[in-house]
Amino acid sequence: MSKQWQWSSAWTLLLFLIFFLSSTTTSTTDYACKFSQSHPFCDTSLPTLTRARSLVSLLTLPEKILLLSNNASSIPRLGIPAYQWWSESLHGLALNGPGVSFAGAVPSATSFPQVILSAASFNRSLWLRTAAAIAREARAMFNVGQAGLTFWAPNINLFRDPRWGRGQETPGEDPMLASAYAVEYVRGLQGLSGIQDAVVVDDDDTLMVSACCKHFTAYDLDMWGQFSRYNFNAVVSQQDLEDTYQPPFRSCIQQGKASCLMCSYNEVNGVPACASEELLGLARDKWGFKGYITSDCDAVATVYEYQKYAKSQEDAVADVLKAGMDINCGTFMLRHTESAIEQGKVKEEDLDRALLNLFSVQLRLGLFDGDPIRGRFGKLGPKDVCTQEHKTLALDAARQGIVLLKNDKKFLPLDRDIGASLAVIGPLATTTKLGGGYSGIPCSSSSLYEGLGEFAERISYAFGCYDVPCDSDDGFAEAIDTAKQADFVVIVAGLDATQETEDHDRVSLLLPGKQMNLVSSVADASKNPVILVLIGGGPLDVSFAEKNPQIASIIWLGYPGEAGGKALAEIIFGEFNPAGRLPMTWYPEAFTNVPMNEMSMRADPSRGYPGRTYRFYTGGRVYGFGHGLSFSDFSYNFLSAPSKISLSRTIKDGSRKRLLYQVENEVYGVDYVPVNQLQNCNKLSFSVHISVMNLGGLDGSHVVMLFSKGPKVVDGSPETQLVGFSRLHTISSKPTETSILVHPCEHLSFADKQGKRILPMGPHTLSVGDLEHVVSIEIY
Repeated sequence: MSKQWQWSSAWTLLLFLIFFLSSTTTSTTDYACKFSQSHPFCDTSLPTLTRARSLVSLLTLPEKILLLSNNASSIPRLGIPAYQWWSESLHGLALNGPGVSFAGAVPSATSFPQVILSAASFNRSLWLRTAAAIAREARAMFNVGQAGLTFWAPNINLFRDPRWGRGQETPGEDPMLASAYAVEYVRGLQGLSGIQDAVVVDDDDTLMVSACCKHFTAYDLDMWGQFSRYNFNAVVSQQDLEDTYQPPFRSCIQQGKASCLMCSYNEVNGVPACASEELLGLARDKWGFKGYITSDCDAVATVYEYQKYAKSQEDAVADVLKAGMDINCGTFMLRHTESAIEQGKVKEEDLDRALLNLFSVQLRLGLFDGDPIRGRFGKLGPKDVCTQEHKTLALDAARQGIVLLKNDKKFLPLDRDIGASLAVIGPLATTTKLGGGYSGIPCSSSSLYEGLGEFAERISYAFGCYDVPCDSDDGFAEAIDTAKQADFVVIVAGLDATQETEDHDRVSLLLPGKQMNLVSSVADASKNPVILVLIGGGPLDVSFAEKNPQIASIIWLGYPGEAGGKALAEIIFGEFNPAGRLPMTWYPEAFTNVPMNEMSMRADPSRGYPGRTYRFYTGGRVYGFGHGLSFSDFSYNFLSAPSKISLSRTIKDGSRKRLLYQVENEVYGVDYVPVNQLQNCNKLSFSVHISVMNLGGLDGSHVVMLFSKGPKVVDGSPETQLVGFSRLHTISSKPTETSILVHPCEHLSFADKQGKRILPMGPHTLSVGDLEHVVSIEIY
């Protein structure tokens, strides 16, 4: 046994002891710069980068290695405590990451609706306020040692395939919508705005908490057939990368100013995302990302163990560090960085670069500013978690997102005053687990049955199915009998974590097991048409219910969070006028014939491929993107919008002469202009002013969605695409005005096959509902 081997073994043992003995959360009584203010990194008058460089310069190589894991070890000689980087806050403080604990002064936190339902509200201010509330609770829990300050949210991957088990965590299938959500969530979480002025961060450097845009990139398959997220190679064209997969991340970085980026497990075109210099370099060098890049958990190990991209463990460490990754969620780099350095595959400077990014974010969070209780956010504590304000916001978020899919003959709302009896059927009606994936412990938990019970004078219940998989019809008879005795029936069906979750994709879009039979049997037996409530994040083929006249109304509830029961009852009994819109296409069951590993967005008729998402899909659908009804009807009127946009003053000098010559001499048709040949694109921006008339008898919110359909100048042109949206409150029988800003270079463009943005010339049809307006883009 050589001395080197003995030393390495002892070092490895020490690493494991330090890693596993470190607490998951750091008490606020144990903070940096507590005993000595002499170190430059403790000097708050110095620039962040200067302090970070000072800190890196004081570390030994073994100490540097100890800081490359999410469970970063303490450095006692410098007074630096251990730190857990991994905390989760997708739609409230969650239990998934070890950085959050509910064992202490704070036993619960506000559980907001799952992201897919929040996205259905199409309300930017709601997203910002929700994230700001989460940030406030996060800081409060940090102050009592129950949370970190680095939260790995939001998930802004596109909901590309309806079977994906984690689609529920995302803002849906549209890159414009996902980008808007990403920007608001990150701004709210990091403190660029907030719901209380006392905790608003008013400078670009300081962070209330750190947000992390994940999973970069083209990650939207967990477990399907022979493919898993650990071995999947996402083959993506440059065209689809540019105008579908990347926009949410670009916006998250450039407009949201996210301080963290998480690289995904999968490969992208043969290279693991965490080892891709092209991808990570794009984020830092072209998009201007300033922050740290973390791997998904054990994604560095995956580079070697699953993908076989690296020939050795040391090569895997070298690959990710040289690509630009900064920290490994897991222990792989703790165990193999030293030997990678000894073999000359990694240099200490590579570690210094990573640590500089990590410390810069910690400094922006105030983790080296002394006692956090004396800091800007030090007054936050248990009293600021589960406040009435936050619980009211959770209720409002659920109400705003819920989507009314069907409402034959204005069946809803029910009249609460007639004293009718209500039967509630289905195994999901009594569950209190309504948050979906990445949930914590809610402030309060009640079921849909309990929520409806607050409104119904007489209420009864039958489970129908024992559980969501619904493998048996033993409970059908009781459910049918219960339904027969009631005036009105609410059937609660759908999905839960047994059907869709991380590491588990669906194979069918139909209701699980015998649920469809339960719904139809109960509907047929009921005195009046029934109300079908659907729980779950993923689309469902409920064509049978849409066509059945005995099912009068269908409501998509998503995963509504802690206030879901009350929100549902308020809509059914007319106290809230629904306005949610679907943020994803609901495909028929036949779509499951499309291979889930096919990443192409564009349709290809030559091979019978229908494309994906409303922008490119050419097949039939159960419900389309943006579908959602109200108890009111609405009409629109374009108040003002240009009819012509001239590019003559925005085309770069070198391109202007060539394009004008082509037009004047009719050398060939000028079908489009590359966006990179335009200067001062913002000068082309214009507003579309719209009047909305509420034709119904109820006040309520309404989501105005502006779409564009451009000329099909090249292969791969979108069928249509979302340009902008606005949620506004309307008054019965009165008009309300709104305005949507259009940036042609961004909203009316798309990518060609080389991945270059192009702006089609000619007529672009803008539409709101059935109303259309043509804007012509011309050279002159």
